[in-house]
Amino acid sequence: MKIGLLSDTHGRHLRTAAAVHILEDLGAAALIHCGDVGGERVLDALTSLPAWFVWGNTDHADASLERYAREIGLHPPVNVPQRIVFDNRRLDVYHGHEPQFERLVRLVDAGEHDRLAAALRGIDYVLYGHTHAVMDLRMGQARFINPGALHRACPFTVGLLDLATDELSFWEVDEARPADAPPRRYRPA
Repeated sequence: MKIGLLSDTHGRHLRTAAAVHILEDLGAAALIHCGDVGGERVLDALTSLPAWFVWGNTDHADASLERYAREIGLHPPVNVPQRIVFDNRRLDVYHGHEPQFERLVRLVDAGEHDRLAAALRGIDYVLYGHTHAVMDLRMGQARFINPGALHRACPFTVGLLDLATDELSFWEVDEARPADAPPRRYRPA
């Protein structure tokens, strides 16, 4: 199963729609948005595939927005992290500003590998956004992935994760890309 990963759309619904189109062309069967959604129009752009998301630090989520997301078939977060299971793979989704995520980062920075392994027991992937920077880092059994951002980034990027092969690729998003043009792969330096 291939999962499309996106983050930090900050209300840029046309760019989000272009990103979703690219991910669909690449074979994504579901979408995960790692926060800083930016409103209803971005949520609308996520509805062509089963989609999960978390709220970011710039989102102003309220009961009506969560209800709207459920009404259009999306899966708003219930807890932090948003835990999703696909093909027996466990994915924890954060935005990256949450205290729970910051604790994981502190364990990484301090070299507390045993405590990190205990905190991530059974987790295959930790997905996050917030930094607007592409990242792919394996920490013990878990892989930390940030797909980049669709706002305040250069270039704008999304990720595609193949759960069957553990292959991860990043793709550039250009709203002006003709529909018949192939997507452009992004290779972080």
